Amino acid sequence: MSAPTQMMLPPLVPENAPFSPEQRSWLNGFFAGLLSMDGGVQALSRDAATALLGEPLPGAPQAAPAEEEEDGAPWHDASMPIDERMKLAEGKPLKRRMMAAMAQQDCGQCGYLCDSYSAAIAAGEEKKLNLCVPGGKETQRMLKKLAAELDGAAPAAKPAEAAAAPAQPAAAEPGRSRETPVEATFLSRLKLNGEGSSKETNHVEIDLTESGLTYEPGDSFGLFATNCPSLAADVAKRLGVAPDAPVSHDGQTLPLSTWLSEKVSLGAAPDALFELLSVHAEDASDKAKLMRLAEGEDPDGDLETLDVLAALEKFPAATPPAAEFLATLEPLQPRLYSISSALSADPGKVSLTVDTVRYRIGERTRLGLASTYLADRVEPGAKLKVYVQKAHGFGLPKSGDVPIIMVGPGTGIAPFRSFLRERRATKATGGAWLFFGHQREATDFFYRDEIAELQEAGALTMLSLAWSRDGDRKVYVQDRMREASAELWSWLEKGAHFYVCGDAKRMAADVEKALIDIAAEHGAKGDGAKAFIADLKKAGRYQADVY
Repeated sequence: MSAPTQMMLPPLVPENAPFSPEQRSWLNGFFAGLLSMDGGVQALSRDAATALLGEPLPGAPQAAPAEEEEDGAPWHDASMPIDERMKLAEGKPLKRRMMAAMAQQDCGQCGYLCDSYSAAIAAGEEKKLNLCVPGGKETQRMLKKLAAELDGAAPAAKPAEAAAAPAQPAAAEPGRSRETPVEATFLSRLKLNGEGSSKETNHVEIDLTESGLTYEPGDSFGLFATNCPSLAADVAKRLGVAPDAPVSHDGQTLPLSTWLSEKVSLGAAPDALFELLSVHAEDASDKAKLMRLAEGEDPDGDLETLDVLAALEKFPAATPPAAEFLATLEPLQPRLYSISSALSADPGKVSLTVDTVRYRIGERTRLGLASTYLADRVEPGAKLKVYVQKAHGFGLPKSGDVPIIMVGPGTGIAPFRSFLRERRATKATGGAWLFFGHQREATDFFYRDEIAELQEAGALTMLSLAWSRDGDRKVYVQDRMREASAELWSWLEKGAHFYVCGDAKRMAADVEKALIDIAAEHGAKGDGAKAFIADLKKAGRYQADVY
């Protein structure tokens, strides 16, 4: 329907309402028609619209809580430091401040999204405050502080639309959440770097045929790794307990080596461990220092380097009983990786592109949990505990006629390899432009031969490369974007979807700034360029997979 020609009505459904452009247009016409039929109607609220429709519009997301609509979650930016996020959330309801404490990646690793995890904690439905893996200790500390406000507070009634909704269904099918992992078989790993590279990156393949798992391009793959056996042995030695000694904890009795290898995190030392060590420390200065560490202070400037073993070694005179020690540690959490394969091209298996994390602090080499598990500690035929994490707002356009622009340096290429393999298999015609970069072309050009094949097949129509260590100046993907700014803008004008994958703190923020500048210059957006990019995000045409 449309309004009478004499009656010029403004849009009745706001631009930030949670509807697609087509749905918004239909609703505006629908409500305008109602207004034209009843001159006594002055305004129509969202609640009235819902009552009239009887149910949400097909394909429309659930309405957000009222305060979320009003505040717009300005802190929902993975590149923003937590203190800035918390400042933006000052004065907001508790669940909104809890959301600001999250890592803002919406990665689903916790089993929720940032918004629904915070809402679940605030509603008393989720007791665990340590599920935000990318947020680490700073998120845990802030959540602990905020959760103190719940003590003694009567549970508030919450409207249905504000109820916490897990990212996965309550009764998730096997292999579809961290709560219901399945077994898959490790197939192989292949080092992607050439000789002389300062990096160690592996292409990992895993067989899914027995698990029955499927996935879509853009999804992530979760796996449960185990701690390095030598690290577990060193912790047991420091405690003065034999690795095979039975220890009762959390309702189970298992050998200490099993607890330390498979059940608890030996990463960043938790505050509770410092508190426990302070109880068993005999020296007054050690006690004082440990209490400061437990409060997040950094008396010796080494807090960021203290994993569980380092904390034990720093205070050798404080040796707690094994069961008390285990009670202070966080459960071992799964790790998520962007999927770099496509079932249309790689039936029955999944591949990952994984940087192996190794670095030295003092006399000890620290190891990334899952990356070294995949690089060193599993062999072909080994069974892995895995699951597929459905993508949240990161995937290919429904039509292959839509062009795509992908920015993914380093292992950020992973989901775009998946995209391109899918687009080749489905004979997409919309065009694809990849911005890829790393340190050196000779040693760090991942999937070089495959990329050449994709170009020959027409699945990849443009390729822009950036090498940060090959010349007199460092060149990054955002620099290549600026150099090709006019053409990049022409792709956006044609309706291209823009994607970025990789480091949230620096790269993704620099890429977004470059795109804002391109919109300002070539799109004549001026001061409105930032709002234009925000609109692209709302429309699903700017999507990020960051970590």
